[in-house]
Amino acid sequence: MAESAVKAVVGNVSKLAVWETSLLCGVTGEVGFLKDELKRLKCYLRSADAKRKSGDECVATWLSQIRDVTYESENVIEAADYMEKRNRLKNGFLGAISRYARLPSDMVTLHKVGVEIQRIRRKISEIFDSANRLNIDLDTSVLGKCCVEDEFPRGNDLMDQNFEDDVVIVGFEDECQEITDRLVDKENNTLSAISIVAMGGAGKTSLVRKIYTSSRVKEHFDTVAWVTVSQKFKAVDLLTSIVGQIMGARVGFNICECEVGKEIHNFLLQKRFLIVLDDVWETDTWEQINKMVKAFPDVANGSRVLLTTRKQDVANHVQMPTHVHHLKKLDEEKSWELFSSKALPSYSRCAVCDVDEFEELGKKLAKKCNGLPLALAVFGGYLSKNLNRETWINILLSWPSTKDGQMMRDILARSYNDLPDHYLRSCFLYVGAFPEDYEISVSDLIELWIAECFIPHTPKHTLEEIARKYVTELAQRSLVQVVSRSRAHGWIERIRIHDILRDWCIEEAREDGFLDMIDKTACWDSASSFERTLSYRASFQNFSGQILQATTPNLRTLVGFELSSIFLPKLRFLRVLHIENSDLENFSPAIGGCIHLRCLRLRRCGNVTLPSSIEELLYLQIIDLRKTNLDSTLPNSLWNIPTLRHVYLSSAFSSPRSVGHKELQTLWLTCASVGTKYRYHDMVTFLRKMRQLTTLFLVMKPMHAKIMNIFAYMPHLVDIHLASFGVLDKLPESNHFPQSLRHLYLEADVIELDPMPILEKLPCLVVLELSGYKGRTMSFSAQGFPRLQELKLDNFSVEEWRMEVGTMPKLSHLKLWLCKEMWKLPNGLLHLPSLTNLKLVSKSPIS
Repeated sequence: MAESAVKAVVGNVSKLAVWETSLLCGVTGEVGFLKDELKRLKCYLRSADAKRKSGDECVATWLSQIRDVTYESENVIEAADYMEKRNRLKNGFLGAISRYARLPSDMVTLHKVGVEIQRIRRKISEIFDSANRLNIDLDTSVLGKCCVEDEFPRGNDLMDQNFEDDVVIVGFEDECQEITDRLVDKENNTLSAISIVAMGGAGKTSLVRKIYTSSRVKEHFDTVAWVTVSQKFKAVDLLTSIVGQIMGARVGFNICECEVGKEIHNFLLQKRFLIVLDDVWETDTWEQINKMVKAFPDVANGSRVLLTTRKQDVANHVQMPTHVHHLKKLDEEKSWELFSSKALPSYSRCAVCDVDEFEELGKKLAKKCNGLPLALAVFGGYLSKNLNRETWINILLSWPSTKDGQMMRDILARSYNDLPDHYLRSCFLYVGAFPEDYEISVSDLIELWIAECFIPHTPKHTLEEIARKYVTELAQRSLVQVVSRSRAHGWIERIRIHDILRDWCIEEAREDGFLDMIDKTACWDSASSFERTLSYRASFQNFSGQILQATTPNLRTLVGFELSSIFLPKLRFLRVLHIENSDLENFSPAIGGCIHLRCLRLRRCGNVTLPSSIEELLYLQIIDLRKTNLDSTLPNSLWNIPTLRHVYLSSAFSSPRSVGHKELQTLWLTCASVGTKYRYHDMVTFLRKMRQLTTLFLVMKPMHAKIMNIFAYMPHLVDIHLASFGVLDKLPESNHFPQSLRHLYLEADVIELDPMPILEKLPCLVVLELSGYKGRTMSFSAQGFPRLQELKLDNFSVEEWRMEVGTMPKLSHLKLWLCKEMWKLPNGLLHLPSLTNLKLVSKSPIS
């Protein structure tokens, strides 16, 4: 009986290939046709966007129809492709049985795909028929060029130039001096405030940043803190941020506002402090911050509060002696100085003929910006990409006579429309999905852009390289502001977008149906937007309850911040899910069937359970669960997803015995105390298979020294962060480290042997952070660390520190946390030719 059953199964499986072929042949040709149509549709979307800008409602409607059918085409093509991918993963006899078992459902799916393709073909035909009836010029001459993926436009070889990041790099010298004098005035010992008032884009924040980072301010005040208030804020969040800045302490999630306020009050009793409140909108902000407890004591030592606002009544309404400073616009000379630094930067002047003529035109154009730094910076950035005499003349002659607000909008629209391609325009609008004054991680943003398919494939560059060029392009045009750079890599690390630019992005994105913003605290109303224009991307902020209705079944992107008890519906076409600081409901059922999902990012979220079927998400590229506690264990099937590239996990982790996927680029794991049951050899075996990693961030308590043996199997590593070792007896030899390594962080309770003779031989190391070495000697040889620029040593002490002349020739930043046993620094510090920043921090407790 059993034998006949087996023969029956084998016989049926042998017929499966024939059945699959007959089923697939019926739709393969249709899918191929639809792929060709999809290319044609995307070309029309690119070439016809200018026609929509003309205000023709017929063209706008037609483009909206093309966009809709384009997304529908992508969905159905991917549904067919998904079946093929899934079946390819099932090999051998058992795989054939699995495919055979799924055959009935696959037949139904293939039938639906075929029917859907026929419907889309009819819809496409109707769209182009309507274009002919409406006499819409389709401009078919561009199709041949459009169907080829774009190379990076203009400046393909442009490196990440060391352009000035700040919006205001000149001007306000007198005002900077005046405000600084008031801050450090030793005759006024009472707690007092300075309010800086000006319209948006006038340079308030940049001026205060200059003052805040000046040496006079740093030397005068014992402690400083900066918080951005914005239109929506929670007092406890501001206070928590201040605690982190002045005390270096992390505050738990459930701590109350009163307790945080008391911590600040007690710490500041013996300190002269400066608190900056940037971008204040409400008159009662100071009262709200001090509502539960008076966090900022007046101990008659000259402490100060410095705030910026657009509103006069806010500037006057602070419950302490206040000086109101009205920020002036830049005069003609300073306007030209700022404008020319953007429009004619030093790295492009050498390629410009007749610079004098451009300067003459530029001075006239700078006057049009009416002394507003943001307008000068954005307009100058736009002209720097259009170094053409006729262009400058035409702009000057056609300049409209408008007020400041409309002038800023005209400049933004001009700069946006001048972005080299539709990819970069999409990338810029996408920045509007983040909250006001949010510091955006460029690495996070790039991963989102790639998941959204905003970055074109080119033969000479990786997607990440093109994306970083896009960030640089936006920064050079002053469309985004640079917050920080990576010293290890030189690229832009964090950005933010000015409120005015963000508001413009949101409005433009809504008009295009590109993105909808729903923010309950900033009066962004979603209902009318969804009814007016179907949006395929949505950003929800400060929201609770059921966030999406049946009117948005085709949503491709869902971004969320500060969502409370959110119930997620099933969104079967979802490609990007990025949610932070939120509590989710119904997560596992909602996400289980999202076969199109590329990015799953949940940061600091609660009530999250991953579905056991997560391995069926065959397009998933990114899973980011940092600081999110899962309600269940991580399914080991995650590691079988073939497209997975970036993994970030912050929960208990057990390495799987077998791993089907070995192409990860980023692995970020933090594990709690793993105890004696943890199998380190399983972890080492698991990690050895990740041969394509470029970034490894691994924190385990305790970390086993054997983990260090994995480096020989990871030749492409560029960034390594390992903590927390107990005793680290020795490091691998330098030739066992990845030779491309640029950033190394090692933290241990005890590092027994001097690590420098090994680490100094790494040829590409730029940043080294080391904690835990307490030995007799520490030696730096004359040829050591040829490219090191930043060195941080924590929890270390040595009896003898040797530093030969010629070591670390490029070191510019040195930070030392000194133990009480450490009392002597090496004379070799005096011979470091590039050292510009030395910081010594005492490890002794603060009295």
